[in-house]
Amino acid sequence: MQISGHPRVEIVVPVRNEEYDLGPNIRRLREFLDTAFPFPAEVCIADNGSTDATWEIGCLLATELPGVRVVRIEQPGRGRALKQVWSRSDADVLAYMDVDLSTNLNALLPLVAPLLAGHSDVAIGSRLARGSRVVRRPKREAISRGYNLLLRATLGTRFSDAQCGFKAIHRDVAAELLPLVQDTSWFFDTELLVLAERAGLRIHEVPVDWVDDLDSRVAIARTVVEDLRGIARLSKDLGRGRVPLEPVRQVFGRPAIADPKTALAARVLRFAAVGVLSTIAYALLYLVLRHAMPAQVANLLALLITAVGNTALNRRVTFGVRGVANRGRHQLRGLVTFAIGWSLTASSLWLLHAAVAVPAKSLEVAVLTVANLAATVVRFSLFQTWVFDDEAPTLPTFEPPAVLDTTRSN
Repeated sequence: MQISGHPRVEIVVPVRNEEYDLGPNIRRLREFLDTAFPFPAEVCIADNGSTDATWEIGCLLATELPGVRVVRIEQPGRGRALKQVWSRSDADVLAYMDVDLSTNLNALLPLVAPLLAGHSDVAIGSRLARGSRVVRRPKREAISRGYNLLLRATLGTRFSDAQCGFKAIHRDVAAELLPLVQDTSWFFDTELLVLAERAGLRIHEVPVDWVDDLDSRVAIARTVVEDLRGIARLSKDLGRGRVPLEPVRQVFGRPAIADPKTALAARVLRFAAVGVLSTIAYALLYLVLRHAMPAQVANLLALLITAVGNTALNRRVTFGVRGVANRGRHQLRGLVTFAIGWSLTASSLWLLHAAVAVPAKSLEVAVLTVANLAATVVRFSLFQTWVFDDEAPTLPTFEPPAVLDTTRSN
């Protein structure tokens, strides 16, 4: 049963040409809020640029259902709709979800509870966190994972899922961050999260149950291009200090954080030092083993031995991981990077022997050294984004016990 009084949570559902899904899913959401959600909550349908009957259906729902209102934004853009509605809301917590309700609604309380309690500043549903259960097509799964790995490699992000349509933010935080967000479309989520993270704000992640909407009309190719442009723009702006995040840190009393580029440069130097030691060890091992076995076997054994040592050194020196927790997992993932390095060196050896009948051992070592250096970039990227990426603390979970505006309150 809901607490009476001023609504503390507002859930925005951005829609564009959703005349078929809008009615049944808003009724389903409203019923859930009335029967299974313990805080007062309103639903705002944010129609951004619909050309079908979405607006008319939204108006009917606002008239029929207490606690539902509809806002019309003439221009399309999910980010534009969220920015406009969130900027004018007086709710304590501002949330949004996709109209298809792909995310199980039972995750709503774990999403907003840390914000209401003052534990976190932003909360996101994650389809990639431990404990999530996801049903979706392999193509979209690969694109999602690839995108989040790209964010980690380029912007140094730590959150796991930038684009899940299930997020919440405290009103005071939104008031400071929204004016800094430039994107008005699909990259809005990513930009908001990156700025929150760079400002030292606390981002809470909730593993979600999520089922792919087979009727999704998202233009994947166009969205990917727009996201890549967004990453390039944001990286450039942050690198040149164009985004005024220091005032946000001061408002919320967050300490200044290390420049991600400086931290990355230091990590690269440590990784390079470990790499030099590993390369020397590899070359010496290969020369010793080559006297007793064929080149490919000697290469494989030398790589395997040095891969174990390389992973252990990088774990401690480059990434600062201490203790035995997850050591086995890290070594197993390190062996995957070893497999990539081996494939590069094995193919380079094959090409060398195809070109030169009996190459000198010194030439073999030179070719393999170059191949190892080529694999270093890939290895570092995997170490950074995957191999040692499970050291964050386990996330807490909570179990649940022109603008036209048509509003009807509880």
